[in-house]
Parts: sequence; C-alpha cells; structure tokens
Amino acid sequence: MKKTEGWHNVRGVTKEELNSAEAETREKYGDLLDLPYAGATARPPMPMEKRAAQFLPFAALTGYEDAIEETGRLTESRIELGEDARAELDLKLREAVGSGRTVRITRFLQDPFKEGGAYVVVTGKIARIDAAAEELVLEDKMRIPLADVAGLA
Repeated sequence: MKKTEGWHNVRGVTKEELNSAEAETREKYGDLLDLPYAGATARPPMPMEKRAAQFLPFAALTGYEDAIEETGRLTESRIELGEDARAELDLKLREAVGSGRTVRITRFLQDPFKEGGAYVVVTGKIARIDAAAEELVLEDKMRIPLADVAGLA
C-alpha cells in the first residue's frame, strides 16, 4: 500500500495523485469545464415533485426489514407442568367436560416461524375430550391439543 502522508480518500489515493488527475482532466477538458450550462433544449424542465421522486428511498434488499423485525420478535418458551399441576388440571378438565359452562383455557400456541410461541386464552364450552387424538374439542368445533393446555379457569 502507498504511503498517504496523512491525507487520503477512501480508495487510498494520495493528494499528489489526486492533483495529478485533476491537472490531466483540466488539460483534456479545460475548454468545456468552465462553460456555462445552458440547460436541456429538447425537453421542458421536469417538475420538482417528479424530480424528487427519483431520489426517494428504496428497499435495496426486499424483505430485509421484515427479516429484522421477525428476528427481534420475542417468543415464550413452553412451560412444562409439574405432576401436581397436571393432576389438578386433569380434575378441572373432567369437571368442565359436558357441564355446559364457559371456561377460560390458557394454551400454548406454537410460533410457526421460530422456536417458542405464546400463551393465549381461549374462551368456550368443552364438548368432549378426544382421547385418540389427545385433544380437547370445544362446542364451536375448535380443537386444542391436550399437551398445549396450561390452565383452566
């Protein structure tokens, strides 16, 4: 790499090289450089609002902002219930099945895009427990996997 002697631009060009290039440009195009600009003659000038639109920001990487937002989105980890909590939940479920009363079910909803998810509360009446599929079936036909149920009120 060349020694820059304290001054250089981003490409590492020395001041002497820059002055030399400027002198060479003046030698080649000096007769044109100092002429006044007459403007375009073939077309009328572009309106300022259209001119400004050319310089509006654009997304060079499509989807980049969405990816950043997705990375920053927080998810919760699934909480594993202890044996006592599981037994208490099982008792509450048995009491609620077919009782016709509206219950609030706290369930874990797995995030489709990243590890973890969120706990949400679903309100409804439990019609039955499908033992084969291991799901709660609500009267409105919603199905909730038993493994996702964290609480019942």
